[in-house]
Amino acid sequence: MIQVYHNPRCGKSRSCLAFLDNANQDYEIIPYLTETPTFEELKRLIEKLDLKPIELVRVKEKIWIDQYKGKTLTDLQVIQAMVDNPILIERPIVIKDGKAIIGRDLDKVASFLDGI
Repeated sequence: MIQVYHNPRCGKSRSCLAFLDNANQDYEIIPYLTETPTFEELKRLIEKLDLKPIELVRVKEKIWIDQYKGKTLTDLQVIQAMVDNPILIERPIVIKDGKAIIGRDLDKVASFLDGI
C-alpha cells in the first residue's frame, strides 16, 4: 500500500493525492502534522528517501529561519528539529515497497510508482 505524508494546506501535497486518485492508486494518508513521526520513524523515513536529514527540511519556514538558520547542527539535531516542529518536514512524501520520494514533481511520482 502506498503511504503519503500529507499536509492538507499544501497545494503540492493535494496535487499528489489528486494524481494518485486519477491513477486509481490506493493509498493511506499520514497526517504528519497531527500525528508527528517519532525520532526513529523519521530516521527510517530519511533512510528510505536516501537523503541527508537537512535535505528533508523546509529551510524557508519561519520556524527554521528563526530558530535554526546559521547554526551548525548534527544530523541527529536536524531530525530532532523536525520531530519538534513537523511543519519543517518537506511534503508530500510518497512511500511504497520500502522506498520513498518527495512527491512534489508528479512526473517523478509516476516514474517512482512505475519503477517499483
